[in-house]
Amino acid sequence: MNRIFGVGLDAIETRRIERLLATRAESFALRVFTPAEIAYCERKKNRAQHYAARFAAKEAFMKALGTGKQLGLSWQEIEVFNDDLGKPGIRLQGRALELAQERRITGIHLSLTHLKELAIAVVILEAEMGTQTFFSSE
Repeated sequence: MNRIFGVGLDAIETRRIERLLATRAESFALRVFTPAEIAYCERKKNRAQHYAARFAAKEAFMKALGTGKQLGLSWQEIEVFNDDLGKPGIRLQGRALELAQERRITGIHLSLTHLKELAIAVVILEAEMGTQTFFSSE
């Protein structure tokens, strides 16, 4: 049986990402996003909105996991993808995957929305019963 391990929410103004793309496009994109994420966003008409949504998703995941970037996570270890129907999801690798396995995370749920000015992401993590969180010691 599973239970909710953590919930993360992040919102980012699209113009912040637009500025980064205008001034440091390559270094910013290569530091934060995977090649697949970059390819996806670059195909879009409003690429800054899609980059912003993916950035918010990575932040929301770290919040839900309860780590932030403190435990050596790399942005690129958290990849946002869309399935064949367009539903967003998160794939993990490296240290992010290790931390999720240590915490016995069994499910990652992601919801994204973006407007011209704002991108928002919500992440809900499921874990096996008995997994310790900040509020319980089950």
